[in-house]
Amino acid sequence: MKPLERRRPVNPPAILYSDQALLVVDKPAGLLSAPGRSGDDVRTALRAAGLVGQGDPVRLVHRLDRETSGVLVFARTLAAQRSLTAQFHARSVEKTYLALASGYVAGDGEIDLPLQVDRGGGRVRVQPRRGKPAVTRYRVLQRVAGNTLLECRPLTGRTHQIRAHLAAIGHPLAVDPLYGGAGAIFLSHYKQGYRPSARHDERPLIARLTLHALRIALDHPDSGERVSFEAPIPKDLRATLNQLARL
Repeated sequence: MKPLERRRPVNPPAILYSDQALLVVDKPAGLLSAPGRSGDDVRTALRAAGLVGQGDPVRLVHRLDRETSGVLVFARTLAAQRSLTAQFHARSVEKTYLALASGYVAGDGEIDLPLQVDRGGGRVRVQPRRGKPAVTRYRVLQRVAGNTLLECRPLTGRTHQIRAHLAAIGHPLAVDPLYGGAGAIFLSHYKQGYRPSARHDERPLIARLTLHALRIALDHPDSGERVSFEAPIPKDLRATLNQLARL
């Protein structure tokens, strides 16, 4: 199986919140945040499912990697887009992720390592001299077979920040071949005495980035009130954690 291959159709995003200014969705892994050359994007999926009208404005203010699930915020008006974009630039938006990292992370910590995007644009590297400042705080939530579930709070918003930072401390995402993680998690890798089926190949527990955008907090662009939105842990990640926790 190819790493991070999506074999099944992707479900449309679930709407977590909607009003005159904001649209907040739970993005499933496999959808692009914005239109691109390969695969469907969130807005196309929302319109195809009839969740958003064909003419309704859905304005992008931030992104998640294609194979990352979780909270994604859109603006419904130009004024809201400007407000939200300014908040992201000012780093006043609070983002919380769940990351299943490879190996046993010793304890809570902070990663302060400048990052720079490679010229090809596909990978980010730690570059102390030329990189842009990047800070990620993390907290250990659970240790399961061979891996650690972390709560990550990026204080900056660099491309691939959590992925690159965890790889830099020797604990890349459990599934993230670009940064040293595996292409998928298989139960047979962890369970002693595992007996494969004679009828079909083993299916992975999860075969996409083990990263989920759990929560986001920001100032509502109309009222100025601090609001928070949370996306439930998706089925594939939850099932993986349950299986590994039993071993």
